[in-house]
Amino acid sequence: MKSDLKDEFPKLWEKRFNGAELPITFFYTDDDRVPTPARKEDRCLIANLARVREGTPMRFGDKDIGCPGGRRYTGFAEGLRPDFEFFLSCGIPGRMEGERYKKSPELVREFLAKGPRFKAPKKYLVFKRWDLLEPDEEPEAVVFFASPDVLSGLFTLASFDTAEPTGVIAPFSAGCGSIVLHPYLEKDKPDPKAVIGMFDPSARPYVPSATLSFAVPMAKFVRMVGNMEESFLITPTWEAIQKRIASKA
Repeated sequence: MKSDLKDEFPKLWEKRFNGAELPITFFYTDDDRVPTPARKEDRCLIANLARVREGTPMRFGDKDIGCPGGRRYTGFAEGLRPDFEFFLSCGIPGRMEGERYKKSPELVREFLAKGPRFKAPKKYLVFKRWDLLEPDEEPEAVVFFASPDVLSGLFTLASFDTAEPTGVIAPFSAGCGSIVLHPYLEKDKPDPKAVIGMFDPSARPYVPSATLSFAVPMAKFVRMVGNMEESFLITPTWEAIQKRIASKA
């Protein structure tokens, strides 16, 4: 990644978002130098990312993610748990409690048939906070964990240079799918979209109550950074919101 972008973005972020939390990034690699301090009790990938947000880089291989869905949505596995269509919907009386995120097993099967997937391109998935990236590391996407005020700025900035009304999408997804699967699949499109996520009730306990995720493919993120100083972020309208962000930073 270019050093000027790595250094310039935090300065602009501090200037326009008043000390809000820096984003994390992810990329795939065959390099095993980044340690893997994943706690085995944290089956959910999102639970481990709390430490990445605090400044601990983490590396995940196909054996390091305890949840079958997490392995699928990060590209390390094709399969899901047995009877997943019942798990996501109504369950099986006496055998399995259902999450009731879909009305019926039939709907789940249809959802899975339509759902995107990909295969991890390398052995490991690495998460690092933006300020800890090395010069030779190229993120696939940038992931913010944001309050509503910060999210409003990111959402509007993502739409600043496009005539499309859906420059940001919010697909139904597991928490890890919204920050890895969907932005990863957007990254090579001609006009990649940002992804709002963390609506998954199963992942919600692992993030603060007033926080959602905003994941941006790297190509779109570069455009967003380049637009910051000519966008609404320099107006009195945004200054009023900045004061609220600063009061909570």
